[in-house]
Amino acid sequence: MVHRLFRILSGFLPFATLLAAVFTGSAHAQVERIWLTHQSHTPNALVVNWETASPAESVVRFRAADGAPQEEVRLPGTRTLHHVEIPVTNANTLYSYTVGTGTHTSPEAWFHSLPDQGELRVAIVGDWGYAPGRDLSALKNDKVHLLLTAGDNVPSLHEAATPGLKAFSALIDQQPELFRSTPFLPILGNHDREVRPRGPKPPAEPVYDVEATAYREFFALPGEEWRWHFDIPAFDVRFVALDLNHISDFGTTWQTCHAWDESSDQFQWYKKLMAETTNGFVFTLNNERQSSLAGKTKGLWHEQFRKGSALVTGFGYFAERAELEGGLPYFNTCLKGDGSPYKDAKSAFFASQDNYLLLTFTAGSDKMKVQFKNLKGEVLDTREIAKRGTVKQ
Repeated sequence: MVHRLFRILSGFLPFATLLAAVFTGSAHAQVERIWLTHQSHTPNALVVNWETASPAESVVRFRAADGAPQEEVRLPGTRTLHHVEIPVTNANTLYSYTVGTGTHTSPEAWFHSLPDQGELRVAIVGDWGYAPGRDLSALKNDKVHLLLTAGDNVPSLHEAATPGLKAFSALIDQQPELFRSTPFLPILGNHDREVRPRGPKPPAEPVYDVEATAYREFFALPGEEWRWHFDIPAFDVRFVALDLNHISDFGTTWQTCHAWDESSDQFQWYKKLMAETTNGFVFTLNNERQSSLAGKTKGLWHEQFRKGSALVTGFGYFAERAELEGGLPYFNTCLKGDGSPYKDAKSAFFASQDNYLLLTFTAGSDKMKVQFKNLKGEVLDTREIAKRGTVKQ
């Protein structure tokens, strides 16, 4: 009865306000924040992540829709940073869940499992770390099923107020309702592993943690986490995350990303993955300027990129769509859209506005669309993309 009343009230009160009021109760004081991710390569499982002020049990209790039996997943031992993977066996279903036990139990929250028919909506944002306090009402109104990033999710890991893991905690605190209800798959930028100030010239000690230790500890992501792929079979789409940023600094104490030359583990992994990929739509995400990568590698990576549907980055502080050789669209997205206009030579659309990308797929269709939207919800640009194997637009 209490849960039903909560749902009725949530239709009239702002959800974030309502949950915030519930979280102030002493019984829930230990659960500080919750966020959802995927560490499997498909939507059949989801990770519920949370932090507690003191070590506590890792327990998730959940159920699919009203009337379904409650299930539980529990990890042995206690900890303050919790990652519990739960099975998601029903598509397009409202799941309710709580985390913790006793005085460490959270209030009930909800998420929708990804659909298996109809429409799938995915948002991609870039450079969240330099766009704090942005009003994301428009993105929320799009009711996206999955939230991805194009890197630079936090400003650094050495800010006095939010060092190390606390930088990512602060990110979650910006949008608590969004993160506890929408699966989140970020990718790496240089700022996500910046452990020391960069300074005017390379210092004696490395500025960046190339292995992205804190990032990988905080987020439960697929594969090696610093690179990953995630498939949504019902919509024939694969997303691939690469670790490419500031490649010009490679080999110095400013080096930020993993090796990217032809013999590197990262390139060989991507080449093999693209050769094996049968998905109709393939989106590659990274945090580097495509022209810089093309110049440094003499088109090596682009030979593989063109096997996919599109290339997405968060390198520049603007919105841009370029049309590269072979019909490959290249998108640069950024929540902070007021930066210097580094236009691509193949630029077909450009706007200096805060923005995000909205990807819309229709099950069974041989086309999908990518839209640039500003934070007012206005569509700035639309690009239709044909499924691989059909005629590209």
